[in-house]
Amino acid sequence: MAAAQEPKRLFIETYGCQMNVYDSERMRDVLTPLGYALTERPDDADLVILNTCHIREKATEKVYSEIGRLRVHKERRAAEGKSTTIAIAGCVAQAEGEEIIARAPAVDLVVGPQAYHKLPELIARAARKTGERLAADFTAQEKFDALPARAPDGVTAFLSIQEGCDKFCTFCVVPYTRGAEYSRPVADVVAEARVLADRGVREITLLGQNVNAYHGQGGDGLADLLSRLARIEGVERLRYTTSHPSEMTDALIALHGEEPKLMPYLHLPVQSGSDRILKAMNRRHDGAYYRDIVARLRRVRPDIALSTDFIVGFPGETEPDFEATMLLVRDVGFASAFSFKYSPRLGTPAAVMHGEVAEGVKAERLARLQALLSEQQRAFNQAQLGRILPILVTGNGRRAGQKHGRSPYLQAVHFEHSSAVDGDIVAVRIVSASQNSLTGEAAQSTLEVA
Repeated sequence: MAAAQEPKRLFIETYGCQMNVYDSERMRDVLTPLGYALTERPDDADLVILNTCHIREKATEKVYSEIGRLRVHKERRAAEGKSTTIAIAGCVAQAEGEEIIARAPAVDLVVGPQAYHKLPELIARAARKTGERLAADFTAQEKFDALPARAPDGVTAFLSIQEGCDKFCTFCVVPYTRGAEYSRPVADVVAEARVLADRGVREITLLGQNVNAYHGQGGDGLADLLSRLARIEGVERLRYTTSHPSEMTDALIALHGEEPKLMPYLHLPVQSGSDRILKAMNRRHDGAYYRDIVARLRRVRPDIALSTDFIVGFPGETEPDFEATMLLVRDVGFASAFSFKYSPRLGTPAAVMHGEVAEGVKAERLARLQALLSEQQRAFNQAQLGRILPILVTGNGRRAGQKHGRSPYLQAVHFEHSSAVDGDIVAVRIVSASQNSLTGEAAQSTLEVA
């Protein structure tokens, strides 16, 4: 009997947002039938994929630096008679694919976010050294129609429902790298969610560049879709990200108070507290509008926790503008946040705006903002002490009987439990809190949060 063929090794490095994490999972799903198995080492992989992000500063330079390291592995393996395919995927691939092809001969394929379903064909072409090395078409519907059934790794999963963005914030490259908004049909999303539930997933996070602008065929917006998903047996928790304040509809806000499966944690980026800067960013809302949304959410769901994004040092930002951001943080109170210094993205309107803020000023303001945000995050975590929370078990700890899981507020929780298994939702009394996680013990009391 012939020996079984050794699986080909696949290494995927993922940069950036949850959408990229989801896309990396889908690329793995597409390649599994071809005999690829994941490896943790790029130096012994037959296929290496860099799934890139174009949002942050110097993203392209980081890609080229990594390509240089991969080229060394490729040349070493070639000397050993082994082939290595290097593919660049994601938003840098979409935005700068032709330049990557020209500058980096070691790269075999450049694949935009809407062409992952074409990977088998592209890899075959690369092996034959025929056909185009660049695939960067905006064909979201074709992409989703061609992807295979999901293979979730655990009891939580991302589910992409919307791609692209029509908001055109002046600092953002997403409309140029991901294209116009596209929403998957309701029936397709529900069908994929059912598959996930049948395979043991208990918590689903809906993904989109502008997820609450979802308008899939056969439904009535994101609130309607969430209500349909909540009725699927086995699905116990629902989340969505990333949202835009201008798309927080009355129905969606109301659902936070009506649907217990919709978790009391929302990522709602604001970017700045200054109305003047928000207008320059083309955010389509001001500080008062954002505060009003928060107030309405807290009226229907008093225990809701908020996360957000901030950009510091946007062109023209003055000290009073920055102080308006600090005031908004104090007014709202965030459980967590992501904050960054502004860096120009080539091709965006903000990249040619006047009023550049000095790097030293940006750094000093960012430090002040992050100190306040860290203080709020610590306070929120400390406020959980003594509470009994429903924790979704997601794995085992290092010691026998130790588990780790996820709180309704997306906090990592470590606790002792002798009988809980992955996917259970158990009552845990919180006994200690750090900056980024909680520690608890099994409890018998009634859960405080559904």
